[in-house]
Amino acid sequence: MTLDDWLDLAALILILVGALLCLTAAIGLLRFRDVPSRLHAATKPQVLGVILICLAVALSLRSWPVVAFLVPIVLIQLATAPLSAHVVGRQAYRNGTIDETGLFVDDLAESRRTPPASGG
Repeated sequence: MTLDDWLDLAALILILVGALLCLTAAIGLLRFRDVPSRLHAATKPQVLGVILICLAVALSLRSWPVVAFLVPIVLIQLATAPLSAHVVGRQAYRNGTIDETGLFVDDLAESRRTPPASGG
């Protein structure tokens, strides 16, 4: 086997693993019951799956312009997925849709007890 064949095989394996991770993220998003578990499923395996698929595309096409196009995709995924999960988790906490008995540490409990400042 030549080097090109090995790189194509590695790209195939990375595509399959990345697609499997994205599929498990989607299944976890549908099957998990509480918000923290759904957020975990929506961020961690999905971002890793997208990174592996981008790496496979870069290996398959073997072109620097393609790599330059894929790097911002990966960086945007790494920046937006945790941020959106944080915002959704905080809003779920404020709405009371999180089972607070399952939390080990409740860092927001103090902010919940204090009344908001009046604007007048």
